[in-house]
Amino acid sequence: GSEAAGEQGQEEEAEDRLKEHMDNLLDKSAKTRQAALQSLRLAFSSKTLSEFLLERRLMLTDSLEKCLRKGKGEEQGLAGTVLTLLCLQMGSGPEGEEVFRSLKPLLVSVLTDSTASPSARQSCAMALGMCCYIAAADLE
Repeated sequence: GSEAAGEQGQEEEAEDRLKEHMDNLLDKSAKTRQAALQSLRLAFSSKTLSEFLLERRLMLTDSLEKCLRKGKGEEQGLAGTVLTLLCLQMGSGPEGEEVFRSLKPLLVSVLTDSTASPSARQSCAMALGMCCYIAAADLE
């Protein structure tokens, strides 16, 4: 019994940290947003969080959109990577498709923006390809 309670406590603690990182995506400081993106990248790539993310995908999608739209260089690159991992977590169902469909125009915009940093453009190209492969319902 106490072992299960300890695991649940650890899981709640981890979820609280994730919520905090998601909140930090809206911070005024670019450094804070980048640190939050790096933490989310690590969390999304090391553990299956689909249940947790399912309820928060719209808020997270909005935050990633702001990072892609207003961020520069490294922040845009990290946002593209986190978006790819979010798509992987959501899978090929309607939720993954919704995330991809809402951010696809912005990914294309950053990708084709010649003033964007090469790393941001590369990350958006990767996100576009991976999310399209995973979640695009429309074969075109």
